[in-house]
Amino acid sequence: MKVVHYINQFFAGIGGEDKASTLPASREGAVGPGRKLAAALAAEGHELVATVYCGDDYAASERNAPAEILALATEAGAELLIAGPAFGSGRYGIACARVAAAASAAGIPALAAMDPSNPGVPEVAPAVAVNSGDAARHMGDALTKMAAAAAVLAKGGTPGEAEGVIGGASAGARRNSLAPLTAAQRAVLLALSRLAGGKTTEIKLPDFGHVAPAAPIADPREAVVAILTEGALVPFGNPDRLESARAKHWFRYPLTGRDTMAAGEFQSVHGGFSTVVANADPNRLLPLDVAREMEASGEIKALHPDYLVTAGNGTGVADATHFGVEWAAELRRAGVQAAILTAT
Repeated sequence: MKVVHYINQFFAGIGGEDKASTLPASREGAVGPGRKLAAALAAEGHELVATVYCGDDYAASERNAPAEILALATEAGAELLIAGPAFGSGRYGIACARVAAAASAAGIPALAAMDPSNPGVPEVAPAVAVNSGDAARHMGDALTKMAAAAAVLAKGGTPGEAEGVIGGASAGARRNSLAPLTAAQRAVLLALSRLAGGKTTEIKLPDFGHVAPAAPIADPREAVVAILTEGALVPFGNPDRLESARAKHWFRYPLTGRDTMAAGEFQSVHGGFSTVVANADPNRLLPLDVAREMEASGEIKALHPDYLVTAGNGTGVADATHFGVEWAAELRRAGVQAAILTAT
């Protein structure tokens, strides 16, 4: 079976963040980590015929990128597509997920490899997600798992726990069991343990991760600044139907030619607070008026011509992480050095 491998610009040897806007392209045969993958596939009777690559920023922020990448893979004769491994990289993971999902939807068996915490995982279906581990130190093991999962897919089978599939029996499926103590007894024991300084729990608390803050801007007067909000501030009438809670989307709207967010032209559709005051003066949610004053006085170099918006009300951590990755990619490509994110 002919296999096409998708990787980002870094693993393709094109460059680092300076090349994150690289457009989709293709090379014959295996590239970078694909060489070990090709050897493992060859042992199963499959050929890695081409490598398709793309810059992380372009792949994560351009809506047509997955289709463009899939077109190159199809042109190379892909009968099976493998994406990654992306490890814990958000932009790369999202790109791998979307490319694999697009291939699978088009009838090409596909898999994407990444860490289970990667924000790309929710987008992999209907393709297969393989656990790559969180960093490139797991590269060898990840490629072995990917080749094994690909071999199962090539035979028309469904990869599972043995191939490291995310979401299988190894991903925390719940099973009933009989406890020796009643719920009331367990609750009292847990409370006594906590009062004594213990940290025992029957339910593992979620790990939301940690993002290290960026270094301060040396000179704001030389900075392009963007204003963003999770306050669901949209043009009046909500033309794109942004959700008021548990958002699955975000949108961008132009600020060019505006010095203020006028009442009656914009409204908040956020479902988690009273929007009366915000709708009377939308600058309370998106401080365009003050930002324009700072721009005019030279306190900042320029204001980004669009604002980005979603609703933070009840939005899942995975979706919020996903939005953050896409926003960061878009702002980086636009040359933005700083962003002001307002909440409700």
